[in-house]
Formats: sequence, structure tokens, C-alpha cells
Amino acid sequence: MIFTNDIDHDFRIELLRKLIHLSSIAMPVIYYFITKTLALQILTLLAVISLSVDMARHFPNSFSGLFNKIFGFLLRRHERDRRAKSLNGATWYFIAAVVCVAVFPRYITIISFAILTFADVASAIVGRRFGRRRFRGRSLEGSMAFIAAAVFVVALSPKIEYRFSEYLIGAFAAVVGAAAEVLSHDLIDDNIAIPVSTGATMWLLYALIHPAMNLEKFGFYN
Repeated sequence: MIFTNDIDHDFRIELLRKLIHLSSIAMPVIYYFITKTLALQILTLLAVISLSVDMARHFPNSFSGLFNKIFGFLLRRHERDRRAKSLNGATWYFIAAVVCVAVFPRYITIISFAILTFADVASAIVGRRFGRRRFRGRSLEGSMAFIAAAVFVVALSPKIEYRFSEYLIGAFAAVVGAAAEVLSHDLIDDNIAIPVSTGATMWLLYALIHPAMNLEKFGFYN
């Protein structure tokens, strides 16, 4: 019974983490309505603040005590390790956002982060609750949920020219993102592995299949 209660408690904490994670959809939504320059300025500032907080919490001081008291229960075990000084998921998210906005076309970045928001949540919840067949700390069930959610996001998202091949490109990127989530375990945070891998995949396929398509011409500012 104690073991079962521990599992239920871990699942509730993970569910809370992912409910908070859903709020990250604000980034691609806001980016749709603002310029690339402004997005980079805002995201860089947020990345610096988050990184500073992350570094400060790893050293014994009044701030780290307060931070851990309020937010410590949300951190994973490796994120609480002061010796490793690991960054938390939010910091990795902002770093990934800066990189993707700076490197990828607007459309690619927006879709990649929409996939990250919803597919990562689906993967975590299904994997934690129903995962049985495991590999590298993930589960087949969780990966299938990731792909299903990512394909759903791709299907509902606006397209550049609404060609059928654009849906196929997004679906293939969804599979790559699921693979990146599994393979990145214990190597790099999936908040950066997923959007970078899906974004790079989509960008490459668009370049090969639709080289003349303008991927920056998307959103309020284009």
C-alpha cells in the first residue's frame, strides 16, 4: 500500500508539472503576434533570469532555502542535485526558445513549440500511468501518446500553403521528436531536444520538398 501511495503521489506531482508546462503554449502564441527581434529580446531576458535563479538555488543561502521551500517539490531528483548543478526544465525551455527563434524560420519555431507543449504532456501522463514496455527511462505507450498528440497538433495547425505534403512533413517530425525524447534521456533535457529535433527535421524537409516556400511569412508580422 505504501508503494502504491508513493506511485500515486509521484503521478500527481508529474501531473502538476505538466499542467504548469501547458502554460508554455503562450510562447508560440505570442511569437505569432510579435516581431522576431522583440521575441528574441524577451526570451533572452527570461533565459538569463531563469539561468541566474537556477545557479543561485544550488548554493546554500537564504534565497535557495526559500526557493526550495516553495518550488522544491516540483523539481526532479537530478534537478535538486547541488553537486551536479543541473538546470531545471524551465531554464532549458527558454534556452531552446532563444536558439530556435534565432535559427529557425518563424513557422518552424511556432509549430515545434506547440508540439513540445502538448505532446510532451501527453507522453508524460500516459507513460507514467499506463507505461509498461520501457526503454531508456521512457515507455512505448508514452512515445505513442507523444506521436498521437504531435500529429493532432500538426493536423490542426495553420499551414503555409495547405499542401498535403506539409501534413506529412509535420507527421514525420512528430516521430523524430518522439525518438529524440527517448534518446535524449540522461543526456540533455527534452525541453531542448524535442523542439530542436522537430524544428531541424521540418526545416530540412521543407527545404528538400518545398524549397521556394516562405516559412517566415507566417503570423501577424512576416
